[in-house]
Amino acid sequence: MPRTIIENIVIAEYKKQTFFDFCKYTTIRFFEIVYFEEGTGTIKINGKMVNYTPNSVFVFVPDDIYIVNPETPTSTVAIKFLKSFFRNTNTQNDTLPVNDWFRKIEGILNSESHQLREMQFETESDKLHLVSLIKMVSTENLKKQSYDVFIIQNSLSVILHLIARNIQFLNTDMTTKVVESSKIQQIINFIHTNIYNSDLLSTRSLAEEFHMADNYMSEYFKKHTDISLKKYIINYKLKLVETRLKYTDLQFSEIAIELGFTDSSHLNKTFLAYKGITIGAFKAALA
Repeated sequence: MPRTIIENIVIAEYKKQTFFDFCKYTTIRFFEIVYFEEGTGTIKINGKMVNYTPNSVFVFVPDDIYIVNPETPTSTVAIKFLKSFFRNTNTQNDTLPVNDWFRKIEGILNSESHQLREMQFETESDKLHLVSLIKMVSTENLKKQSYDVFIIQNSLSVILHLIARNIQFLNTDMTTKVVESSKIQQIINFIHTNIYNSDLLSTRSLAEEFHMADNYMSEYFKKHTDISLKKYIINYKLKLVETRLKYTDLQFSEIAIELGFTDSSHLNKTFLAYKGITIGAFKAALA
């Protein structure tokens, strides 16, 4: 039903505003995209000031606090994914790719560059596509009773994909500036992108993907990251486990299967070994 999206994703458009209320959805927001169509000013993000200009796109993650301070009349579109959207997913419209959206967003949350907030793009066309889709979502949402949920659903899927892809590009670009080669970041990006496909993350598969000898892949990874390949993959999986425990109502067994653990017992033993706490105790501490 269309109401499912409206109740769990807040789409707000403001035209030529000179004052913005404090972000009222901070405590229940999981992820937010803010597009500045026109206007100039500053945003105070977690106590730090940054400028915005026409066609700026910002992304915010849980617990971010921001205040917009316009210097000229400002028009914006904000798309807020509320935490409630990813809870009780069995009651969601079966046609919504809720889990796919969650995977896209969690990749952004765990990115080394997501704290930059303002989006940077690999190509101008990616930015143009993203802006066009944000405008389309806003327009369809304003139609109220007559909007087409299919358009909003698919536009949001592409929006999240474009953001995830360009943040991945930014990771590689940042690494290129500080290390001799960007290959290690390409390997890390590949691991993050394919974390749900264990077959692609074996030493042999990674070696084939990046044209290395099997025995050199692990050595190369450890040399550039100071952590073994196996341990890095497990640590990243456990980050994703924590994200699911925080923001979804998935059963431990569901999380285990999704992330390639044998069962919830295997997941719990691994979590305890690496984190020093059981998944049950971790979940309880979040309440």
